[in-house]
Amino acid sequence: MALRTALAVALLLLALAAGCARPAPDLSTPVEPPPAFSRSGEAPLEERWWTAFGDQRLNELVEAALRDNFDLETAWQRLREARAVAERAESGLSPSLDATARGEASGYESNGDSGGNGDSDGGPVSESDEELRLGLAAEYEVDLWGRIRQAAEAEEFRARASMEDYRAAALSLSAEVVRTWYRLMAAHSRLDLLRQQAGADEKVLELVRARFGTGQMRSVDVLRQRGLLESTRQRVHEARSSVRVQEHQLAVLLGRPPREVPEYTPRGLPNPPPLPDAGLPAELIRRRPDIRRAFNRLRAADKDLAAAVSAQYPRLSLTGSLSTAQNDADQLFRNWAYSLAGELAAPLLDGGRREAEVDSAEARAKQRLAEYGQAILTSFREVEDALTQELHQGRALESLDRQVELASRASERLRLEYLNGLRGYIDVLTSVTEEHQLRRDRIAARLALVEYRIALYRTLAGGFATGRETES
Repeated sequence: MALRTALAVALLLLALAAGCARPAPDLSTPVEPPPAFSRSGEAPLEERWWTAFGDQRLNELVEAALRDNFDLETAWQRLREARAVAERAESGLSPSLDATARGEASGYESNGDSGGNGDSDGGPVSESDEELRLGLAAEYEVDLWGRIRQAAEAEEFRARASMEDYRAAALSLSAEVVRTWYRLMAAHSRLDLLRQQAGADEKVLELVRARFGTGQMRSVDVLRQRGLLESTRQRVHEARSSVRVQEHQLAVLLGRPPREVPEYTPRGLPNPPPLPDAGLPAELIRRRPDIRRAFNRLRAADKDLAAAVSAQYPRLSLTGSLSTAQNDADQLFRNWAYSLAGELAAPLLDGGRREAEVDSAEARAKQRLAEYGQAILTSFREVEDALTQELHQGRALESLDRQVELASRASERLRLEYLNGLRGYIDVLTSVTEEHQLRRDRIAARLALVEYRIALYRTLAGGFATGRETES
């Protein structure tokens, strides 16, 4: 009779809990990828994309940064933490077993009977009692509705998202090292150009002074040429500062103090390698670590929602213990005591707390779904932006090359006309100033073209293995 009553109560609890719960919603893919990108090349896209520039010293610096950079090490430790949390959550699927051992001694001591009853010699009297106890205690929650499993899977997806976080950090670091490297090369090119321009300005100043001494030029022409020379010298100092700043940046990216600059040889900016194969947008979704990170966060939120729904159902817990206790160690394992118990608990009234937890989890899941869709759209935009910017920057650079050539020819012709007395010095000064600026603009434009290619590689590239991954 008692057994039937217990079963009836259990079934009633199950029915009430099932009536309060609701199924998790279906979360579908939010964005349909386009059939192709606007442009694409034929060169294969390597995982270690920076090797396409063919610069061995650059390759060495990127590998050093991936090994020693502190920000990347921080991302790696976050990944290790997330993996440990996932392992801890998964342990809830297994029973726990604890072993206990206890020893106790008690007693008393007296000085004997001082009342003179004749039965004691008056010496000290002592008695003691000892007890030894050993036992095992086990506890296990039966995962009836998958709540524990769903929570463990949520942490596993979060650990995967942390892995993609690490790979995205490695990708960003490699791009930052390459970008800093070529900014350093551009700073050296700018410094070399300004030194050449300062030398040319000094020679012109000497010529102007000589002609002024013979009365062929006005003093204001000498002042204007001196002003141009000082302006160029100012830019030389600015270029030197830019070189030092980029060297400091490169050193810190490599995990070194700013003044421990790695050895390198200045060189000019390269032409971009052949345009890589952009592939299909659908492949980009599967390849990019930031999109995979958003997807794993979405999956984790979906599992959190399922766990919150399952938390509205009853919980079945099993406990058991086995112990032995004796006053004598030789008799310790002769007698055993054991217990087994099962407990079924179902939520009935909680003031709407569990329902609110489900609503909160559902809102987070939909938030992650929107973030996943936005990450996909952002990736498409970044690829299209990089392709468009590189295309038009290449055309702008071609136009700038023609402008430099024309400005150089115009400056030379105006200088000859000025020396022959056909032009005023202000025309020469204006032409030389424009030519100097165009040459500096060309270096900046070449750097921008290289940076657009770096951005394209970064937007198309997927994750790549680092030394930490292969060693773990």
